[in-house]
Amino acid sequence: MKRLLLIFALIFSLVAPLAARPFPLQTNPLRQSQGAAATKSVAAKPAVADIQSKVLANGLEVIVLEDHSVPVVTIELAVRNGSFTEPPELNGLSHLYEHMFFKANRAIANQEDYLQKIGQLGIAYNGETREEVVEYYFTTTSPNVRAAMNFMRDATRYPLFDEKEFERERRVVIGEIDRNESEPGYYLNKEMNDRLYYKFPSRKQPLGNRQTVSTATTEMMRLIQGRYYVPNNSALVVTGDVQTADIYKLAQDFFGDWPRREKDPFVEFPLVEHPPLQNSSGAVIKQPVTNVLIEIGWHGPSIGKDDAATYAADTFSFIMQQPDSRFQRNLVDTGLVNGVGIGYYTQRNVGPINVIFQTSPDKAKAALKAVYNEIAHFNDTDYYTDEQLESAKALLEADDLYSREKFDEYAKTLGFWWSSTGIDYFRGYLGNLRRTSRADISRYITTYIQGKPHVGLALISEQAQQQAKLTPEDLIGQ
Repeated sequence: MKRLLLIFALIFSLVAPLAARPFPLQTNPLRQSQGAAATKSVAAKPAVADIQSKVLANGLEVIVLEDHSVPVVTIELAVRNGSFTEPPELNGLSHLYEHMFFKANRAIANQEDYLQKIGQLGIAYNGETREEVVEYYFTTTSPNVRAAMNFMRDATRYPLFDEKEFERERRVVIGEIDRNESEPGYYLNKEMNDRLYYKFPSRKQPLGNRQTVSTATTEMMRLIQGRYYVPNNSALVVTGDVQTADIYKLAQDFFGDWPRREKDPFVEFPLVEHPPLQNSSGAVIKQPVTNVLIEIGWHGPSIGKDDAATYAADTFSFIMQQPDSRFQRNLVDTGLVNGVGIGYYTQRNVGPINVIFQTSPDKAKAALKAVYNEIAHFNDTDYYTDEQLESAKALLEADDLYSREKFDEYAKTLGFWWSSTGIDYFRGYLGNLRRTSRADISRYITTYIQGKPHVGLALISEQAQQQAKLTPEDLIGQ
């Protein structure tokens, strides 16, 4: 899925506040019970968003989605950066760079003045770092578009990387790492990533590691800027109450003379190839949690290599999330688990497939057997109905329509898609989703799930493990 599934959030909230999961925080969670309401609320919107785009001579892609319902505009800069660009010696520096973005630059010499000027114009701002994109955005009213574009230009092209500000933000990021490591869920997430992506784990850890962040320098920030913060590796995304032609002109005015990088950074510094899992593996992770949280993970499809499987993955996952699905009825309704979810995270560089469920120590082994039994039947012709298949596609489309109601959030969605998949994939998403067939889903299941090496992990307390007696073999279904 391209969004945090509601079921994952619910399960995690029952265990403890967890470290950031490998699911992008885009738009709102899928609304399993609001499909009809969502469809009604956006009935006036076209089924396919009217996304306009243009590439400037320097390679900067400008993406515009007009929405004149309210006089509000979001301007975002999306950069193809993030942990998928990071070898161990750079891990976490994309995130540290994000923290330095809204600081002193050529136009405004200190952060206090910067924040004051933004506040005077009523401009809200923030940034996010993920595996395959870093995004920065300003949201403001329509009359302030030019001023916001000016702020974006100066922050993007002319950062000062003041040493005092850098030291302060470095401590802030280390504090984030400290908080993550204090939560039990961090260890589940880290272990899953380390096992699924065993050769290059840093490429799937946007927060980074303490050692790299602690020893970072402003020179390393300049290295990242020169390598990735270039127009031919960036997109300007604008949503809201604007005219597309006006945005193209503003983009040219503010960014048209931004020098392109002579060599594509992904040609000079190519992505790694995550090797497939050779064998299944399981582990028990002992942490002070109340219940038992079990996660099973596989390598899923990569955008650009198997696009068809990504549509099938989204459709199948959504069918399985519905309360009336066989998957939910046989696991939740029987009382074996308190909650269960399955999801796929769309990625350019090997997205994960995860099944995650919560249970109690006395039911843990039975629940594991039941989950693996369900997985073994995923490809049965009667595992889901034709009606469930069509309903899932309709509800996924309704969710996309609903998410466009919050176009400030939709800008982040567009930035994510642009970086990981390209905007053309996004334009064709709903059409390809509608064409997803049983045969497509069957191929996805047999190619990526059934009989494939996987990782099984249990997050459990020492006391609960004494009762559950889970073994690595249990966790991989043996």
